[in-house]
Amino acid sequence: MVRLSRAELQEHNRAKVLRAAREEFTERGFRDAKVDAIAERAELTRGAVYSNFPGKRALYFAVLAELAERATAPPHAKPGQDLREALGALARTWVTRLPVGAPDTARLGMDLVSEVSSDERLRRPFAQLMKLDALLLGLAMERLQPPERPPGAPPRRLVRVAESVLTTLHGASRLAASAPGFVEPFDVVSACEQLAGLDLSDWWAAPSTVPTSHEVDEPWTPPEVVDLVRGEAAALNEGVVTILGLHRLTAVEHAVRSADVAEGVTVVLVTSSPDELMPLARLAIAELASCVRSAFPAAAWPRLRVVCDARGTLAAAADVHAVDDKTEAAIRVEGGRIVARADGSGAGHAIANARGKVAN
Repeated sequence: MVRLSRAELQEHNRAKVLRAAREEFTERGFRDAKVDAIAERAELTRGAVYSNFPGKRALYFAVLAELAERATAPPHAKPGQDLREALGALARTWVTRLPVGAPDTARLGMDLVSEVSSDERLRRPFAQLMKLDALLLGLAMERLQPPERPPGAPPRRLVRVAESVLTTLHGASRLAASAPGFVEPFDVVSACEQLAGLDLSDWWAAPSTVPTSHEVDEPWTPPEVVDLVRGEAAALNEGVVTILGLHRLTAVEHAVRSADVAEGVTVVLVTSSPDELMPLARLAIAELASCVRSAFPAAAWPRLRVVCDARGTLAAAADVHAVDDKTEAAIRVEGGRIVARADGSGAGHAIANARGKVAN
């Protein structure tokens, strides 16, 4: 019998705990699930469960995040070729995961909103995560909108329309769980298709004040990371990398709107409470991203990459060692080296505008 290393044993036990927790939460719901029962299902001690997860809620978020990251497109799903079709495809993918369509797995998430709304420490980062979701969806929508504007004009901002789409979809999820039989999935799909023509006179304003970006020449050796938007490994050898705490996520749009169209932008999510908040972040991003990947053609996927940095190792590689939920810093990477950096409110905007001002 092969003897597992300490790290391998911990990973093995963590996987056993997650499987057992999924079974317990599915059968009993979050409220009635017991850590002792999860430990018994996993054939581990209660202490072994707590050595991997600080509490039942963190374990609950981790189970939901893992499911979201493994979600696949419905059979015969086909990306839309225009905005209306894409929003319809997005909604169809979403409603297949409602309790009316997938009762066992959907039941797992029925307590998520109530658990988030019960704790101020969760509400603020969750609101920021929803804003980030709206930006991701809005960027994808903007790449499919018809060329209505004059040549050279920027595309119409569709982030607020994306917020309306997400309000419809999340509202459907909540009602499907709390008022069985009320939600008509076909109506949800039709409503989202109609939102493609909604004009909210949306626009983006650059920040009024930004920090100074500083030219540097420093090594850049980031760890291996996964882009949650595409669900695959991401190479970060070029472009803008902005490190944001979970209270500052709306600031990423400053970097995205200011960067060159062909330039990659990566947002690195950090937090002072990684064991509980990072699974929540993974869940929020992966839940939407899996739907976007099935509903929008690859050419329309948002160019923004999202990386969860639970232990701050990627931030440390950028020489940002003390991170919390209010962190805001950014670097520019060229040729595998850091060539500029900025810290504070508006850092991503400053770095995105530093192109052409640093040595190649």
